Amino acid sequence: MNHAFRKACQTDLVDIIRLLADDDIGQGREVVADPVDRRYQTAFDAIDADKNQLLAVAMDQKHHVVGCLQVSFIPGLSRTGTWRGQIESVRIARQARGSGLGTEFIEWAIETCRARGCKIVQLTSDKSRAGSIRFYEKLGFAASHEGLKLSL
Repeated sequence: MNHAFRKACQTDLVDIIRLLADDDIGQGREVVADPVDRRYQTAFDAIDADKNQLLAVAMDQKHHVVGCLQVSFIPGLSRTGTWRGQIESVRIARQARGSGLGTEFIEWAIETCRARGCKIVQLTSDKSRAGSIRFYEKLGFAASHEGLKLSL
């Protein structure tokens, strides 16, 4: 593949927000604007300053942002102090879907977790994203737990 993966920088923020908004679910909850909504900037600054957060982008050959994801490195006491990698906000640009980029990007994220000492990698996907769930299962993820969320 001809993609590069790296930590996101400030100049990627508009592209990341566009990716997050580029589906039925995201359209209803994201605010695409330039300049970006201040809430995104505040969140980006917090993520960027936290050594246990990684906001990453996938770049194509022309150096355009064509994917994003966030990994949270979570310390825990269970399982004898096991660290977990939590992958969230995975998006691939429409024109790059089906190209293998998603697989390559998730495998990169898993290796990043392994390099940080994580023994478990976990993620969540909205139940309405059946295709995404099948994609993650093909990569070896198993629906081993029931997840619940409470919006505040």
